[in-house]
Amino acid sequence: MTDLITALGDRILVLDGAMGTMIQNHDPDEAEYRGARFADWDSDLKGNNDLLTLSNPDLIREITAQYAAAGSDILTTNTFSATTIAQADYGMEDLADEMNRAAAAVARDVAKEYATADKPRFVAGVIGPTNRTASISPDVNDPGKRNTSFEELAAAYGASAAALLDGGVDIILLETIFDTLNAKAGIYAVRKLMRERGVDIPLMISGTITDASGRTLSGQTTEAFYNSIAHAKALTVGLNCALGPDLLREYVAEISRIAPCYTHAYPNAGLPNEFGEYDLTPDEMAEHIGEWAESGLLNMAGGCCGSTPEHIAAIAEAVAGKAPRKRPEIKRAMRLSGLEPFTASA
Repeated sequence: MTDLITALGDRILVLDGAMGTMIQNHDPDEAEYRGARFADWDSDLKGNNDLLTLSNPDLIREITAQYAAAGSDILTTNTFSATTIAQADYGMEDLADEMNRAAAAVARDVAKEYATADKPRFVAGVIGPTNRTASISPDVNDPGKRNTSFEELAAAYGASAAALLDGGVDIILLETIFDTLNAKAGIYAVRKLMRERGVDIPLMISGTITDASGRTLSGQTTEAFYNSIAHAKALTVGLNCALGPDLLREYVAEISRIAPCYTHAYPNAGLPNEFGEYDLTPDEMAEHIGEWAESGLLNMAGGCCGSTPEHIAAIAEAVAGKAPRKRPEIKRAMRLSGLEPFTASA
């Protein structure tokens, strides 16, 4: 924790890029997803990227090492869907704990290999949003219907966080949050786990502005989202995914203005084209993020969908030597949120 805070004070830290993009670029077939251990599994496994940590760990280690070599200070685990809820799609919910522990160990090993006295490396244990939403109906004809509950989400988040800590992560990262109630379940679970274990692990919270409306999928503006999760006292709050850096900038600026904690951003490499691919080049992405750094908006930066080690290397170069964002002094006030924020005047 101390080393991480020191690093945040010294420079803009660099997150890694998209694990899924690199896996897709490798294009593993069904046999590679299965490996020897799962050769006889009774359902298709292609697309279960988190399983590759168990069935093809050398691939995950290689990708993580490429991001470390590109200059990433923070390496993320291959665990975006390694929750009991998401793994149920493959009948693999009982393997979620093992996936998290193994992925944390892989990233930990790479971090140790690349760490130096001047550039320590940190591991962020990723917990994705799951494929369920606590505040949006899956049935347009039944607005009150839900396919999960706060309690179910909290149990899944807590189990994943426990396994990630057992595997040796430095940070817990709740990312790609499209439903703030899911995030609240995650915050509750992680804080409860920390109390039970008597540890204080840095928490990163990363929301997703889904489109040009400037709102999360559950309808909140950036400031309303922040107000909803401010009680978590996260080390960093920021945004990732959905938008490229051009469209995301105004929301990154908003988080930078209102959040007294450190902030981060890792946008997509543009919007997907008609083939589902991302066209923003490393130099183009770095130009945007370099401007964010020049404008004092960042404490951490990286890349999400479509980003590669080449993107991260360009981003690392673009932010090198630039001063990290100074955290603002925020006047104490009662700040509430629904879909919109509300600040009570004195």
